[in-house]
Amino acid sequence: MDIYSSALSPALDICTGCYLLVVAVLSILGNLLVIIMAVKKSSRMKPPELLSVNLAVTDLGAAITMYPLAVASAWSHRWLGGDITCTYYGLAGFFFGIASIMNLTIMAIVRFVVSLNLQSPSEKISWMKVKILCLWSWFYALIWALFPILGWGRYGPEPFGLSCSLAWGDMKNEGFSFVISLFSLNLAMPSVIIICCYFGIAINLYFTHKKSMNSIRVPNIVKLHRRLLIIAVLISAGFIVCWAPYGLVSLWSIFRDSSTIPPEVSLLPCMFAKSSTVYNPMIYYNFSKSFKREVKQLCWLCLRSNSCHASNSINDNSIYMVSTNIKPRVAAQYTMEEISESKIVTLG
Repeated sequence: MDIYSSALSPALDICTGCYLLVVAVLSILGNLLVIIMAVKKSSRMKPPELLSVNLAVTDLGAAITMYPLAVASAWSHRWLGGDITCTYYGLAGFFFGIASIMNLTIMAIVRFVVSLNLQSPSEKISWMKVKILCLWSWFYALIWALFPILGWGRYGPEPFGLSCSLAWGDMKNEGFSFVISLFSLNLAMPSVIIICCYFGIAINLYFTHKKSMNSIRVPNIVKLHRRLLIIAVLISAGFIVCWAPYGLVSLWSIFRDSSTIPPEVSLLPCMFAKSSTVYNPMIYYNFSKSFKREVKQLCWLCLRSNSCHASNSINDNSIYMVSTNIKPRVAAQYTMEEISESKIVTLG
């Protein structure tokens, strides 16, 4: 039996390819927008924001390096390229997946550290520290991605034949230690850290708000941090929720016979996991007014209308002011939220 032949029907292969094509287009466009906006405001960008850009780079890298080959294979009704491309695809998916979860973990830790110093603007996280953390996430992911190449673990085709990943069913004996280490260090531990950090942030915001009810500045900082917390939680939850079904199916393949899972069933968690690269730009767009405004400014309609600029009035964002001593000229140039975000991130 050809392990690279599709185990799905031709109609389902075509639908899978169309789905992956849509995911690829949305992921590339969305994450490119995040990176473009970061470049546009690079002179005003604060160190913690680099982590969001780094996350967009990982999602963009996954979409560019993986999805075109998957779409072509789905429409060809078999995996193209054989063992070489299968190993490449599995390594790329594993590499970008580990880089993403590590980046999300670092984001949670940094956000928690920032929340401990809401009333101490002098406490900052330097560019050097954030750059080192970003580089560490890539280096850590590369080490784990190379382990199967070096003999600890193995890459192989998925049961449905149109994708490649870690060969879960082949690692029941010789790769069992790899699987346990992988799930412990790259799924369970990061998830616990992320949950604890965001739970700690929520507690810090609550007590900071209660201690400063008579103050003007700190409660507004709490309000802005609350919005940033919602964005961060949604991003982390989206990634974990997308990959959790795939992780459960993979564990089933380790402890049970993977042939008991129909190919159509094993396809669904894999496709759901691949959609994780799409959600982050959507979350930014829906919950960050400054990001939404800058995206709208790229639209050609904004060249003929001032509606995009008029939509973000001072009254709309005044509750997110951090300081009352902002000059009117500055306030006219930037929206209140952008000023607030710049000041609040400076706390990091």
